Amino acid sequence: MIKMKLSTKMIIAIGVLLALFAAASLGASAETIAEEGTDPALDTADMLWVTVAAALVFIMSPGIALFYGGMLRKQSMTSTMAQCGLGTAIVFFIWTMIGYSLAFDGDIWGFIGGTGSMMVSGVPYDSSTLGLTVPDMEFLIFQGMFAAVTACIIVGASAERVRFPALMVFLAIWSVLVYAPMAHMVWGGGILSTAGGFITTLDYAGGTVVHICSGITGVAIALAVGKRSKRIIKDRPHNIPLMFLGAFLIWVGWIGFNGGSGLAVDGGMVNVLMNTVVSSVAAMIVWAAIQVATVGRVGVTGICAGLIAGLVAITPGCAYVNTPAAIAIGMMGALACYFGVSFMKKRSNVDDALDVFGLHGIGGICGAIATGIFAIPLLTDTPGLLHGGVDLFAGQLAAVGFTLVYCFAVSFAIMKGLSYVMRIRLTEEEEMIGADIIEHGESAYN
Repeated sequence: MIKMKLSTKMIIAIGVLLALFAAASLGASAETIAEEGTDPALDTADMLWVTVAAALVFIMSPGIALFYGGMLRKQSMTSTMAQCGLGTAIVFFIWTMIGYSLAFDGDIWGFIGGTGSMMVSGVPYDSSTLGLTVPDMEFLIFQGMFAAVTACIIVGASAERVRFPALMVFLAIWSVLVYAPMAHMVWGGGILSTAGGFITTLDYAGGTVVHICSGITGVAIALAVGKRSKRIIKDRPHNIPLMFLGAFLIWVGWIGFNGGSGLAVDGGMVNVLMNTVVSSVAAMIVWAAIQVATVGRVGVTGICAGLIAGLVAITPGCAYVNTPAAIAIGMMGALACYFGVSFMKKRSNVDDALDVFGLHGIGGICGAIATGIFAIPLLTDTPGLLHGGVDLFAGQLAAVGFTLVYCFAVSFAIMKGLSYVMRIRLTEEEEMIGADIIEHGESAYN
């Protein structure tokens, strides 16, 4: 009887959503739908590159699933894939229906956008209302991939104890209350952008929006749901080849993540790609050197962690620094993240299962501050501290602080709120058996 009631509610909910979508479609601008040809301001090379870049960013979602799943117990492989898979779908869908409009359509007090583009209403597929060389709809797709990847990053912090339905509901609400406002405040002309007129900041591809946001959101969830059972073996990857493959898929995807953020095929893109790669390899080398100095050997897990640390650190400033600075940022990111991960594991009271804050949170903080130090006048009108840009350095610190407070507070409130209306975590026995069987009825291995 209960199952029948739930099914009826689900059918009604889906029907309402379809009706809303149909109404929005009928209400869309007739001119937008009837347009033929292509806006001459658009650039076909840019459009092609952004399409490829969006596909590369999308590759990061399964990459994260393999990377995370390989680092966990074998009883958690299927559940990690399910979380990343359906999480990607839910967040991208909400971004298309609601999030994009809240991020990039207008501005309300510097915190959020408007509602004019909800349900893709009036978003042109062959012209740009934003002054870009790619259509608005292509920009929506590219930005939606960022939202989905950020959601995938989050799930690593609370791995092996949050129930699948609770996590999916959390991500749906979080994408509207946390991610969309952050995207607006940083990239949509809000209070965390120089265009907003409040502070001077730079975040090219998501140091605050993606990495600090996902890292501190992970901490909020981990604190809200508590630690895993002490009976679960931690910090022992069950499948290092899958972990390695996932990490390098993420590396490939990051070429589109950073390289596509300029939305153009030009010399700036080449500089971004070079900085992205050289920072990550510098971080890998430093992480390996630290491992040799501290434990006498280099582990594959460490190589992968160093890779991610360098990529995260260079992300906010990859378009605003030169190659030597990118190398320095990668090295700084590796040092900061190595000791950050160690602190989170040994001294904090947070069960950040897969070092989401240690790598993404601390790496994003390091990268944002480094941007405020190394940004050069040749590449930006707001140079860093080394070039007399005190305003940028101060602005970066302010943006980091605001992101940490806002994303933590709202994310913690969402998860705590959910705990009053649904069971949000597995029981100890369910944790021991593993979510693969308990929640999905599918083992990753025979």
